[in-house]
Amino acid sequence: MIKTILVASVGILLFASGPNAEARIKPGHTQSGIASYYHDSLHGRKTASGQIYNKNIRSAAHKTLPLGTKVRVTDTKTGKSVVVQINDRGPFIKGRIIDLSRSAARDLGIIKRGITPVKVEVLSVPRTRSS
Repeated sequence: MIKTILVASVGILLFASGPNAEARIKPGHTQSGIASYYHDSLHGRKTASGQIYNKNIRSAAHKTLPLGTKVRVTDTKTGKSVVVQINDRGPFIKGRIIDLSRSAARDLGIIKRGITPVKVEVLSVPRTRSS
């Protein structure tokens, strides 16, 4: 009986953290961490969403938020904020939670600093197709 309960519990945990976990993100969800921005050499390359990265358009990469999600990124040092759409995956450097396009980083005022502590707030999540 204990084995059955343990297996059921593990199954629930796997389901809660599986591929559908990101579908539960709702407007108002926040996350805090470090933001950085894309190097100019990535300009013109394809993103995870299939869009071409344009350093002059406000966009961002996030590890888990659904592609197409709109977020407000606020620099917690200055209070400046920018709205971006998630169109790529990353960043892949420990401790960083979002990678901004050059345009978004410029608007936030972090080009010289390179990184900054931020709060990321979900504004909207794209609709998912029904099964």
